[in-house]
Amino acid sequence: MATAPLLRPVKSPKSHPVEEVLPVLPVQLRNLIAGLPPEVLEGLEEIRLRQERPLALGLVHKDAFLSPEGSLVSSPEQAYRVSAGDLERTLQLVTGSSLYALEEELRNGYITLPGGHRVGLAGRAVMEGGRVKTLKYISSLNIRISREVPGLATPLLPHLIDRRLKSIYHTLIFSPPRCGKTTLLRDIIRQLSNGAPELDLPGLTVGVVDERSELAGCYRGVPQRDVGVRTDVLDGCPKAEGMIMLLRSMAPQVIATDEIGRDEDIAALEEVFHAGVRVLVTVHGASLAELAARPALQHLFKLKVIQRFVLLGRSRGVGTVEDILDGQTMRSLGVR
Repeated sequence: MATAPLLRPVKSPKSHPVEEVLPVLPVQLRNLIAGLPPEVLEGLEEIRLRQERPLALGLVHKDAFLSPEGSLVSSPEQAYRVSAGDLERTLQLVTGSSLYALEEELRNGYITLPGGHRVGLAGRAVMEGGRVKTLKYISSLNIRISREVPGLATPLLPHLIDRRLKSIYHTLIFSPPRCGKTTLLRDIIRQLSNGAPELDLPGLTVGVVDERSELAGCYRGVPQRDVGVRTDVLDGCPKAEGMIMLLRSMAPQVIATDEIGRDEDIAALEEVFHAGVRVLVTVHGASLAELAARPALQHLFKLKVIQRFVLLGRSRGVGTVEDILDGQTMRSLGVR
């Protein structure tokens, strides 16, 4: 998947995530957001631009609007109203003024920026053969800010390690949106790849299929996020095809990917299981019952190979582990 042609790669893994997305905003909006207090910027998850409607921010604990003076307000009447010019200029910056050169991204409804930040798009769908060909008259943008949280997975990792085989259990992480699945997955990958001596875990060779360029945040194939020293990333590749490619070419001990859910994803996972490679995946869902009701996931449950189910929430902030279930007994392992 192509990234915006004129954007520069992230300078350093230590760059502040908000600083990395500011260049795709028009100067006026850039200054408004940059002027927010540091504690607000630390909790900023989304910047939503809707034409002729209030400028909205998604924060860790709440959503808010941004006023023309740069302060958070709860009333939409007090908020800065996003103009057609604001939206058009943002699109130019996001795409490097080459919107229609990114037809595949438009078809999927999002564009991934260097660093793994994602810009969702909404507007008029152009159909061809019963499928979405592209988007035009784009009227809404949602800039989702990607963050690294080193150590986020540390409390969870002991529950996921198969100490007998010095590897990881087959693990599925699930949650509703905006609960930190991708951030947690990235840190698990990093720690597995680097090794965890305190858990008697050697570094493992991890293959990552990063279909949406969010996990590793690759720029021209090079990860901009820390995914560990023994990790190979297949960037911009469909999950099902990518898992098989990694299995055949890179001899991974673990294959990780984000947001499975299609029939072909499950078929590819089954091949990975049969090859003796461990899997680490995420999926959207608020409960196991909800997951099991989906036709594509029913077969995965019937295989009875997932050994750990991890439910995330936001009860104590983004990335809260609400429960860990043993995949064989379906009993809770408790949460510390």
